[in-house]
This record gives sequence, C-alpha cells and structure tokens, in this order.
Amino acid sequence: MSRRPVGSIKSKMLVMAAVWAALSGALPAFGALGGDVASIEADRVRMQGTRRTMAAQTYSVHEIQAASGTVVREYASSDGKVFAVAFQGRWQPDMRQILGSYFDQYYRAVLAQGIRRGRRPVVIDEPGLSVRIGGHLGSFAGRAYVPEKLPSGVRAEDIQ
Repeated sequence: MSRRPVGSIKSKMLVMAAVWAALSGALPAFGALGGDVASIEADRVRMQGTRRTMAAQTYSVHEIQAASGTVVREYASSDGKVFAVAFQGRWQPDMRQILGSYFDQYYRAVLAQGIRRGRRPVVIDEPGLSVRIGGHLGSFAGRAYVPEKLPSGVRAEDIQ
C-alpha cells in the first residue's frame, strides 16, 4: 500500500480552493437592492417563481411570485438599477438575496437594535438604507430602499 506525500494533498487542496474562489466571483449577481435589472431573472429562478413586469413613469416594477407564496417586488429605475425591494407573504424571503450588498449594513443595524428574528418590527433608517419589516409567522411584509437612489417623484410610500 503506497501513500501519497502530504505535500501533494495540500497543494491539490490549495489549487481547488483557488479554482473555487475564481468560479465564485464569476457567478451571476442576483437582482438585489442596488443590483442590475438584468439579474432579476436570476432571482425568479432561485425563488422558483413566476415574474411579471409593470411600467411606471420613471421606473419599472418586477414582481416575482415565489413558489413559497411570497411576492417580491423589485423596483428598477430607468438606468437599470434596483433602487427598492418589497415583499409580502407567509414567509420572509432570503434577506441576503434581496438586499444583496446592503445585507451587511442591514444585519449590523438589526444586531445593534437587539432585534431577534420575528420578535418585533424592524425599522432601520441609516444613511444609504431604509428598511421596514413587520408581521408575524404566516404574514410578513417589508420594504427596503436606498433613499438617494429613489427616482424623482417616487416616495417611500410608493414602495409596497
């Protein structure tokens, strides 16, 4: 029975880790807050849902009816960037997915407020991010938006 040298196993593991890191960076971004409108289809696929698009004067709303029954709306400005997301349904969507690069800011704010999942409403008003989530098991609703990126004439109340 022959044994492989330990060094060759470690070097193979390093190569595999490098390949994984390279491929991870090449994965498509999701149509999350701040993301590109072209990636919203990836959200639909990930949520195993159906999608419809409605046009407004200065933006479009991409509504995804997820297989779980939750409805997610992604609001995209005319420049093709998602400036807001909203949801409602029996279950909260994957917040990391819909908040994208804003998830870490959201998570830090939730921790700072001492909010435990599902225990009380989430209200975050920070520079660059506003979030409202409320409800109870079986009935959740929420919205998140980047105040500086709201198109002219769009109010926070329009995001539902």
